[in-house]
Amino acid sequence: MPPPAEAIAANVAAALAEDIGSGDVTAALLPDGPDIAYLLCKEDAVICGRPWFDGCHRALDPDVRIDWRIAEGDRIAKGTVIATLAGRSRALVSAERASLNFLQTLSGTATVTAEHVDAVRGTGAKILDTRKTIPGLRLAQKYAVLMGGGSNHRIGLYDTVMLKENHIRAAGSLAGAIRAARERHPALPLIVEVETLAQLEEALREGCTRILIDDFDAATRREAVRIAKSAPFDGRIPLEVSGGVDMTTLRGIAEDGVDCISIGGLTKHIRAIDLSLKLGPPPAGL
Repeated sequence: MPPPAEAIAANVAAALAEDIGSGDVTAALLPDGPDIAYLLCKEDAVICGRPWFDGCHRALDPDVRIDWRIAEGDRIAKGTVIATLAGRSRALVSAERASLNFLQTLSGTATVTAEHVDAVRGTGAKILDTRKTIPGLRLAQKYAVLMGGGSNHRIGLYDTVMLKENHIRAAGSLAGAIRAARERHPALPLIVEVETLAQLEEALREGCTRILIDDFDAATRREAVRIAKSAPFDGRIPLEVSGGVDMTTLRGIAEDGVDCISIGGLTKHIRAIDLSLKLGPPPAGL
Protein backbone atom coordinates (compact mmCIF):
# COMPACT_ATOMS: atom_id res chain seq x y z
CA MET A 1 0.00 0.00 0.00
CA PRO A 2 1.20 3.55 -0.71
CA PRO A 3 1.72 6.02 2.14
CA PRO A 4 -1.33 7.82 3.56
CA ALA A 5 -3.04 10.20 1.14
CA GLU A 6 -2.13 13.19 3.32
CA ALA A 7 1.58 12.30 3.12
CA ILE A 8 1.42 12.11 -0.69
CA ALA A 9 -0.51 15.38 -0.84
CA ALA A 10 2.14 17.07 1.31
CA ASN A 11 4.93 15.82 -0.99
CA VAL A 12 3.02 17.07 -4.03
CA ALA A 13 2.25 20.48 -2.52
CA ALA A 14 5.90 21.01 -1.58
CA ALA A 15 7.12 20.00 -5.03
CA LEU A 16 4.67 22.24 -6.89
CA ALA A 17 5.36 25.21 -4.60
CA GLU A 18 9.08 24.77 -5.14
CA ASP A 19 8.73 24.58 -8.93
CA ILE A 20 5.88 26.94 -9.76
CA GLY A 21 6.32 29.56 -7.03
CA SER A 22 4.24 32.62 -7.90
CA GLY A 23 3.26 31.18 -11.28
CA ASP A 24 4.54 29.38 -14.38
CA VAL A 25 5.46 32.34 -16.56
CA THR A 26 6.18 30.19 -19.61
CA ALA A 27 2.97 28.15 -19.45
CA ALA A 28 1.06 31.45 -19.24
CA LEU A 29 2.11 32.12 -22.84
CA LEU A 30 0.15 29.08 -24.05
CA PRO A 31 -3.51 29.12 -25.07
CA ASP A 32 -5.24 27.32 -22.22
CA GLY A 33 -7.39 24.92 -24.17
CA PRO A 34 -7.91 21.17 -23.95
CA ASP A 35 -4.93 19.05 -24.95
CA ILE A 36 -3.58 15.54 -24.69
CA ALA A 37 -0.20 14.08 -23.76
CA TYR A 38 1.53 10.74 -23.46
CA LEU A 39 4.06 9.38 -20.99
CA LEU A 40 6.92 7.39 -22.50
CA CYS A 41 9.31 5.06 -20.67
CA LYS A 42 12.66 5.22 -22.46
CA GLU A 43 14.42 2.32 -20.72
CA ASP A 44 13.59 -1.00 -19.07
CA ALA A 45 12.27 -0.23 -15.58
CA VAL A 46 9.98 -1.06 -12.70
CA ILE A 47 7.43 1.75 -12.63
CA CYS A 48 6.58 3.28 -9.27
CA GLY A 49 5.11 6.61 -8.21
CA ARG A 50 1.73 6.80 -9.89
CA PRO A 51 -0.03 8.37 -6.85
CA TRP A 52 2.49 11.25 -6.82
CA PHE A 53 2.34 11.71 -10.59
CA ASP A 54 -1.46 11.78 -10.50
CA GLY A 55 -1.43 14.12 -7.51
CA CYS A 56 0.72 16.71 -9.28
CA HIS A 57 -1.56 16.83 -12.31
CA ARG A 58 -4.83 16.78 -10.36
CA ALA A 59 -3.63 19.56 -8.07
CA LEU A 60 -3.43 21.87 -11.12
CA ASP A 61 -6.35 20.42 -13.09
CA PRO A 62 -8.88 18.45 -11.02
CA ASP A 63 -10.61 17.35 -14.22
CA VAL A 64 -7.53 15.90 -15.91
CA ARG A 65 -8.00 12.37 -17.23
CA ILE A 66 -5.05 10.01 -16.73
CA ASP A 67 -5.31 6.60 -18.36
CA TRP A 68 -2.57 4.28 -17.15
CA ARG A 69 -1.66 1.38 -19.39
CA ILE A 70 0.37 -0.35 -16.70
CA ALA A 71 -0.02 -1.19 -13.03
CA GLU A 72 2.11 0.17 -10.22
CA GLY A 73 5.15 -2.08 -9.82
CA ASP A 74 5.03 -3.49 -13.37
CA ARG A 75 8.27 -4.22 -15.21
CA ILE A 76 8.21 -2.20 -18.40
CA ALA A 77 10.29 -2.45 -21.57
CA LYS A 78 12.05 0.48 -23.18
CA GLY A 79 9.81 2.37 -25.60
CA THR A 80 6.52 1.67 -23.82
CA VAL A 81 3.83 4.35 -23.57
CA ILE A 82 2.72 3.88 -19.98
CA ALA A 83 -0.04 6.51 -19.74
CA THR A 84 -2.02 9.07 -21.69
CA LEU A 85 -3.45 12.30 -20.30
CA ALA A 86 -6.20 14.69 -21.35
CA GLY A 87 -6.58 18.06 -19.68
CA ARG A 88 -5.82 21.77 -19.88
CA SER A 89 -2.65 22.54 -21.78
CA ARG A 90 -1.17 24.94 -19.22
CA ALA A 91 -1.74 22.53 -16.33
CA LEU A 92 -0.22 19.64 -18.28
CA VAL A 93 3.04 21.48 -18.88
CA SER A 94 3.18 23.11 -15.42
CA ALA A 95 2.80 19.75 -13.66
CA GLU A 96 5.21 17.97 -16.00
CA ARG A 97 8.48 18.42 -14.13
CA ALA A 98 7.27 17.76 -10.61
CA SER A 99 5.26 14.72 -11.68
CA LEU A 100 8.19 13.27 -13.61
CA ASN A 101 10.61 13.95 -10.75
CA PHE A 102 8.50 11.76 -8.47
CA LEU A 103 7.94 9.03 -11.04
CA GLN A 104 11.56 8.91 -12.23
CA THR A 105 13.01 8.89 -8.71
CA LEU A 106 10.66 6.29 -7.25
CA SER A 107 10.93 4.11 -10.35
CA GLY A 108 14.70 4.31 -9.94
CA THR A 109 14.43 2.98 -6.39
CA ALA A 110 11.98 0.25 -7.41
CA THR A 111 14.13 -0.79 -10.37
CA VAL A 112 17.39 -1.10 -8.46
CA THR A 113 15.60 -2.93 -5.66
CA ALA A 114 14.22 -5.43 -8.18
CA GLU A 115 17.74 -6.00 -9.52
CA HIS A 116 18.97 -6.86 -6.01
CA VAL A 117 15.96 -9.08 -5.32
CA ASP A 118 16.61 -10.95 -8.57
CA ALA A 119 20.25 -11.42 -7.60
CA VAL A 120 19.39 -13.31 -4.39
CA ARG A 121 16.39 -15.22 -5.72
CA GLY A 122 16.30 -18.78 -4.45
CA THR A 123 18.54 -18.17 -1.44
CA GLY A 124 15.84 -17.21 1.05
CA ALA A 125 17.52 -13.88 1.85
CA LYS A 126 15.40 -10.73 1.99
CA ILE A 127 16.58 -7.39 0.63
CA LEU A 128 16.02 -4.54 3.13
CA ASP A 129 16.28 -0.79 2.79
CA THR A 130 17.74 1.61 5.39
CA ARG A 131 17.12 5.15 6.69
CA LYS A 132 19.47 6.59 4.03
CA THR A 133 16.66 8.29 2.15
CA ILE A 134 16.05 11.64 0.46
CA PRO A 135 14.85 14.06 3.17
CA GLY A 136 11.08 14.41 2.99
CA LEU A 137 10.63 11.34 0.78
CA ARG A 138 11.22 8.51 3.24
CA LEU A 139 7.74 7.02 3.07
CA ALA A 140 7.72 7.38 -0.72
CA GLN A 141 11.08 5.65 -1.14
CA LYS A 142 10.23 2.92 1.36
CA TYR A 143 7.07 2.28 -0.67
CA ALA A 144 9.17 2.12 -3.85
CA VAL A 145 11.36 -0.56 -2.25
CA LEU A 146 8.24 -2.65 -1.65
CA MET A 147 7.18 -2.16 -5.26
CA GLY A 148 10.58 -3.50 -6.31
CA GLY A 149 10.08 -6.65 -4.25
CA GLY A 150 12.18 -5.63 -1.26
CA SER A 151 11.25 -5.27 2.40
CA ASN A 152 11.33 -2.30 4.75
CA HIS A 153 13.74 -2.03 7.67
CA ARG A 154 12.58 0.36 10.38
CA ILE A 155 10.84 3.49 9.13
CA GLY A 156 12.52 5.83 11.59
CA LEU A 157 13.98 6.16 15.05
CA TYR A 158 10.58 5.72 16.68
CA ASP A 159 9.30 2.31 15.52
CA THR A 160 12.22 -0.03 16.29
CA VAL A 161 14.94 -0.12 18.94
CA MET A 162 18.33 -0.64 17.30
CA LEU A 163 21.31 -1.10 19.60
CA LYS A 164 24.71 -0.27 18.15
CA GLU A 165 28.21 0.10 19.54
CA ASN A 166 27.61 3.46 21.24
CA HIS A 167 24.40 2.30 22.94
CA ILE A 168 26.08 -0.88 24.19
CA ARG A 169 29.07 1.08 25.49
CA ALA A 170 26.82 3.54 27.32
CA ALA A 171 24.84 0.70 28.91
CA GLY A 172 28.00 -1.05 30.09
CA SER A 173 27.36 -4.33 28.26
CA LEU A 174 25.40 -5.81 25.39
CA ALA A 175 23.21 -7.82 27.77
CA GLY A 176 22.54 -4.72 29.85
CA ALA A 177 21.56 -2.72 26.78
CA ILE A 178 19.15 -5.45 25.63
CA ARG A 179 17.51 -5.72 29.05
CA ALA A 180 17.11 -1.95 29.34
CA ALA A 181 15.55 -1.78 25.86
CA ARG A 182 13.13 -4.60 26.64
CA GLU A 183 12.11 -2.94 29.90
CA ARG A 184 11.58 0.48 28.33
CA HIS A 185 10.00 -0.61 25.02
CA PRO A 186 8.63 -4.13 25.42
CA ALA A 187 6.30 -3.89 22.40
CA LEU A 188 8.85 -2.64 19.87
CA PRO A 189 11.08 -4.76 17.64
CA LEU A 190 14.66 -4.93 18.90
CA ILE A 191 17.64 -5.18 16.56
CA VAL A 192 21.13 -5.65 17.97
CA GLU A 193 24.36 -5.00 16.08
CA VAL A 194 27.26 -7.29 17.05
CA GLU A 195 30.94 -6.99 16.19
CA THR A 196 32.24 -10.39 17.30
CA LEU A 197 31.08 -13.98 17.52
CA ALA A 198 31.13 -13.70 21.31
CA GLN A 199 28.69 -10.78 21.11
CA LEU A 200 26.58 -12.78 18.68
CA GLU A 201 26.20 -15.62 21.16
CA GLU A 202 25.41 -13.13 23.93
CA ALA A 203 22.66 -11.54 21.84
CA LEU A 204 21.27 -14.97 20.91
CA ARG A 205 21.11 -15.93 24.57
CA GLU A 206 19.45 -12.68 25.65
CA GLY A 207 16.99 -12.70 22.77
CA CYS A 208 15.97 -10.01 20.30
CA THR A 209 14.07 -9.58 17.03
CA ARG A 210 17.05 -9.62 14.68
CA ILE A 211 20.85 -9.52 14.90
CA LEU A 212 22.94 -7.36 12.60
CA ILE A 213 26.39 -8.74 11.79
CA ASP A 214 28.11 -5.72 10.33
CA ASP A 215 31.30 -6.00 8.25
CA PHE A 216 32.09 -9.63 9.13
CA ASP A 217 34.47 -11.29 6.68
CA ALA A 218 33.11 -14.28 4.75
CA ALA A 219 34.50 -16.96 7.07
CA THR A 220 33.24 -15.22 10.21
CA ARG A 221 29.87 -14.60 8.59
CA ARG A 222 29.46 -18.29 7.76
CA GLU A 223 30.42 -19.22 11.32
CA ALA A 224 27.84 -16.73 12.61
CA VAL A 225 25.17 -18.42 10.49
CA ARG A 226 26.24 -21.85 11.78
CA ILE A 227 26.01 -20.70 15.40
CA ALA A 228 22.65 -18.97 14.98
CA LYS A 229 21.07 -21.94 13.20
CA SER A 230 22.46 -24.65 15.45
CA ALA A 231 21.18 -25.83 18.85
CA PRO A 232 20.27 -24.32 21.20
CA PHE A 233 19.35 -21.27 19.06
CA ASP A 234 17.93 -23.19 16.08
CA GLY A 235 17.56 -20.22 13.76
CA ARG A 236 14.88 -18.50 15.83
CA ILE A 237 16.56 -15.09 15.52
CA PRO A 238 17.26 -13.91 11.94
CA LEU A 239 20.67 -12.58 10.95
CA GLU A 240 21.08 -9.41 8.93
CA VAL A 241 24.14 -8.30 6.99
CA SER A 242 24.97 -4.68 6.30
CA GLY A 243 28.15 -3.13 4.91
CA GLY A 244 30.41 -4.34 2.13
CA VAL A 245 27.43 -5.20 -0.05
CA ASP A 246 27.34 -4.55 -3.77
CA MET A 247 26.23 -6.50 -6.82
CA THR A 248 29.56 -8.37 -6.92
CA THR A 249 29.27 -9.61 -3.32
CA LEU A 250 25.51 -9.83 -2.89
CA ARG A 251 24.86 -13.37 -4.13
CA GLY A 252 27.72 -14.85 -2.13
CA ILE A 253 26.52 -13.18 1.07
CA ALA A 254 23.01 -14.52 0.50
CA GLU A 255 24.32 -18.03 -0.20
CA ASP A 256 26.12 -17.98 3.17
CA GLY A 257 22.67 -18.39 4.69
CA VAL A 258 21.89 -14.99 6.20
CA ASP A 259 18.24 -14.02 6.42
CA CYS A 260 18.36 -10.33 5.49
CA ILE A 261 20.70 -7.99 3.63
CA SER A 262 20.22 -4.25 4.17
CA ILE A 263 21.46 -1.90 1.45
CA GLY A 264 21.55 1.88 1.80
CA GLY A 265 22.17 2.32 -1.92
CA LEU A 266 18.60 1.33 -2.78
CA THR A 267 17.43 4.76 -1.65
CA LYS A 268 20.68 6.74 -1.48
CA HIS A 269 22.38 6.09 -4.82
CA ILE A 270 19.48 7.03 -7.05
CA ARG A 271 19.64 7.09 -10.84
CA ALA A 272 16.38 8.44 -12.20
CA ILE A 273 14.59 6.35 -14.81
CA ASP A 274 14.40 8.06 -18.22
CA LEU A 275 10.77 9.08 -18.76
CA SER A 276 9.27 11.86 -20.85
CA LEU A 277 5.88 13.52 -21.05
CA LYS A 278 5.03 14.92 -24.48
CA LEU A 279 2.00 16.87 -25.68
CA GLY A 280 0.04 15.26 -28.46
CA PRO A 281 -1.01 11.70 -29.25
CA PRO A 282 1.45 8.80 -28.97
CA PRO A 283 3.34 8.09 -32.21
CA ALA A 284 1.84 5.37 -34.37
CA GLY A 285 2.83 1.93 -33.20
CA LEU A 286 3.36 2.86 -29.56
